Amino acid sequence: MNRAESERQGRRGETLALWWLRLRGWRILAQRVKVKVGEVDIVARKGRTVAFVEVKWRRDAALLGDAIDAHRLRRVARAAEMLAPRYTKGGDDVRIDVILVAPRTWPRRIANAWQPGA
Repeated sequence: MNRAESERQGRRGETLALWWLRLRGWRILAQRVKVKVGEVDIVARKGRTVAFVEVKWRRDAALLGDAIDAHRLRRVARAAEMLAPRYTKGGDDVRIDVILVAPRTWPRRIANAWQPGA
């Protein structure tokens, strides 16, 4: 698969993740937010929780286990730290989530995929 096709599939995965979150009561605050240290695919709120979400798409569900690693999560965490003042209010819980997407499978969410110091 070439880079352009991978990008299209990744965007499709993000769209699926957006709808999946909405169906579970999350309000989407932003998507594809870029800052100098990285990018956050989705920023979502549910009650007093704001989640900075990394979406990973793979064409084979068996490959999802290797889709996310500590390096990628650190990059998302740095971006989330810069973006938090824009999307959070005092008393909000903030977390980094991951949503794994593959064809013919339900999206799988990993809540609190990253903790500071991890």
